[in-house]
Amino acid sequence: MQKNNDSDISDRVYEAAAIPELWPEVCDRISREIGAYSTAVITLAPGAPLRWTSSACIAEHMETYEKSGLADRSERPKRGLEKAPNFFLRDVDLFTTKELTTELVRRELLEPIGLAWEMGAAFMEPSGSLFIFSQLMKTECGPFSEKAVARMNQLKPDLARAAFLATRLGLREAQSIAQSLSLVGLASAVIGDDGSVVATNEEFEALAPQVSTGANDRLIINNPNAQALYASALAQIKIGFAAPVQSIPVVSRDDLKRLIVHLMPIRRAARDVFQRSCALAVITPVGETGSTDMRVICGLFDLTKTEAIVAQKIASGLSIEEVAIVMRISRETVRSHLKSVFHKTGAKRQVQLVRLLVGLRSVGEHVTR
Repeated sequence: MQKNNDSDISDRVYEAAAIPELWPEVCDRISREIGAYSTAVITLAPGAPLRWTSSACIAEHMETYEKSGLADRSERPKRGLEKAPNFFLRDVDLFTTKELTTELVRRELLEPIGLAWEMGAAFMEPSGSLFIFSQLMKTECGPFSEKAVARMNQLKPDLARAAFLATRLGLREAQSIAQSLSLVGLASAVIGDDGSVVATNEEFEALAPQVSTGANDRLIINNPNAQALYASALAQIKIGFAAPVQSIPVVSRDDLKRLIVHLMPIRRAARDVFQRSCALAVITPVGETGSTDMRVICGLFDLTKTEAIVAQKIASGLSIEEVAIVMRISRETVRSHLKSVFHKTGAKRQVQLVRLLVGLRSVGEHVTR
């Protein structure tokens, strides 16, 4: 029953990613899943105005939040990214009881409207944008339970990918394939039910030869490991399952950009926009703007906190034995976490993982110098 419920929610969030006017209904569906009063999706991009969509019951208060400037003054996203980037946390996980009594958002907005308790997650994407899931609970009912946090972290990978696409679409209605790909603003390709590329935008065409269309209009990635991961993920999506790796690293030689290929299922009514199509491939040039750090990388590949630490240590040059000593765990436990990191990133060996993580990070460092 749980698996079917997960599939229903995942299908609905991917549907809303392509048809943003469905987000209020999807936000309500997510809220019911954990007993929240409301859910909102918020985007903060460098040099751009705040954008959001939410449950209808909270829309008026979201307008107040947008106009108040609280988004720029709040410590919540910053603390979330510092404590556990890309994971759902409660306000009581971020602040002490004393801090909560004077915390800005709670004092100026949430307590006056009777929704004092919040749970949320902040995700950084490679372009430097930040998108946030925020869920509120009535003052007399909170705080959120640890069970609710665990449930949201189970749904997190699909929520993050759908929100990524939704923020690129501007949380607005998309009327056609051409308009949709134009709104995305990143290299994109619509993948048909038969696996062929049925539409692309100019940004996609500019990526050749790294990513291009080949024989029989198939999407070709000029990297064998990435191509194999793409083929495997697409095969799973075509039969209605979630692929284990949907954010695929493309590590290049020479001076070509390092890329991430996000493969997102097209579900339910979204197929009315992307007709006879099963997936949307969105290609992100890592570190294009802003600095790219490990929080971005871990978010892209859905690493757990422990997996992220292991990956960081390996990328810094430590051996498995040294990581075990530093983390005070056994070598077998390090190997187990490393095996999971390999699976999620598509890396086959430690040298590939180090090249991926250090390479992606170095791109961001170079851009910001």
